[in-house]
Amino acid sequence: MNYNKNKNIQKTMNLILDKTTTRRQTLKGFAALSIGMTSIIVGNSPIVKSGFMDNFFNKHYKEMTNDYKKKLFKKLIKNTYTEYGVNISISDPQPIKGVRFAYCLNLSKCNGSRRCVTACVKENNQSRNPAIQYIKVLEMNMGSINLEAGDMYYEGKSVPNKNKFYLPVQCHHCYNAPCVTVCPVEATWVQEDGICVIDYEWCIGCRYCMAACPYGARRFNFKRPSIPRSKINPNQGFLSNIIRSAGVVEKCHFCLHRTRNGEYPACLEACPTGARKFGNLNDPDSEVSYIISKKRVFVLKEELNTIPSFFYYFD
Repeated sequence: MNYNKNKNIQKTMNLILDKTTTRRQTLKGFAALSIGMTSIIVGNSPIVKSGFMDNFFNKHYKEMTNDYKKKLFKKLIKNTYTEYGVNISISDPQPIKGVRFAYCLNLSKCNGSRRCVTACVKENNQSRNPAIQYIKVLEMNMGSINLEAGDMYYEGKSVPNKNKFYLPVQCHHCYNAPCVTVCPVEATWVQEDGICVIDYEWCIGCRYCMAACPYGARRFNFKRPSIPRSKINPNQGFLSNIIRSAGVVEKCHFCLHRTRNGEYPACLEACPTGARKFGNLNDPDSEVSYIISKKRVFVLKEELNTIPSFFYYFD
């Protein structure tokens, strides 16, 4: 490889690492990079087979018109039917004005059954092989709140186990979200109602957001999700539970395809003990407002000033 090609590659890498760079500038850099890496995109390349290059030229969600969305959704619906043989619908519920969603979790009631995990996987079309789960439940020693000491692989014929309590962790939908700050292409952001979303069609899979998240709440698709045809949820939201492509990051989105239509998140409905509460912080009469004003609530890793929308408490 000659000097000019090396120079082009270096220029491209600088563009990628500069988070102020636009996606279009990055694309120009990739054009230069291709001079020295033609073999990546020819013939039977895995990148071509995966449809990566096709998705790469989609518009960012914020730039999409209604007509553009309609065409894109139609393409995604067709692709899903071709691959899985299932007819789906894709909605795009918008943030609700005047609403600030929040989650409260009663650790005195959580029994570690993991039914929330199962419901979340089913609702949000998460891969079964390899398994991807947005919620991890940690078994904690009584008197400790050290997340690093929690056991997410606990076993037992029945739960809760003696001298243990259970702490579920998922995306905390932070107001000051570090994942948003580090994303080099602005593929993740916090919407007006407090829900942190990902544009899966725009994500480049760099995983900076995963490194930045202090709660370990994000997951990476190393391959296209493997989901049995009979298990696919056909009621899908573009920024929530559409079947993701290989090579993108995904996470909890407060089931926005449900919650913005007046329903509860799937994990809440599956909870056998009523430990989970969800609602509008801006409504003084909501359950979450009552809990925050009357209970001794806390957030994880408060010292990081992420300002989560996910609160814990004990009775």
